[in-house]
Amino acid sequence: MTPIDTYDDKILRALSCDGRITNQALAARIGLSPSATLRRVQALEAAGIIAGYRAVLSPEKLGVGFTAYIAVGLNDHTKAGQEAFERGVARAPEVRECHNITGSVEYLLRVEATDLAAYKHFHTDVLGVLPQVASLTTYVVMGSPKDERA
Repeated sequence: MTPIDTYDDKILRALSCDGRITNQALAARIGLSPSATLRRVQALEAAGIIAGYRAVLSPEKLGVGFTAYIAVGLNDHTKAGQEAFERGVARAPEVRECHNITGSVEYLLRVEATDLAAYKHFHTDVLGVLPQVASLTTYVVMGSPKDERA
């Protein structure tokens, strides 16, 4: 692992908030010269610490009015069963995140839909027909006072 010093930490925090910040503005913010800042950013990219840059999308502007987390329990705990489930959810555009987790269930999904009716269709006709699924527990997001996902 590449050691992260104070300047690298400042760079990562600044880029996490604004990936489009100019090198000049980033250098001024962290207190280094633009050339030193650019070298550090390039080194962080080369080391894979900065894996990429993304646009933060507005769910509301895209018509997403319903977000939920779904805990998914499987009835087939084999590697083949997990891979089949993962292929199934990879095809579903409603699934924005899929995490294999520990605990009483195997997966946690973050799902976005236009509304409750669209979510019900996804729940019944997409997840509900996957043969590996044993249980689904939905947690509806009512608000997100802190969300640092990019």
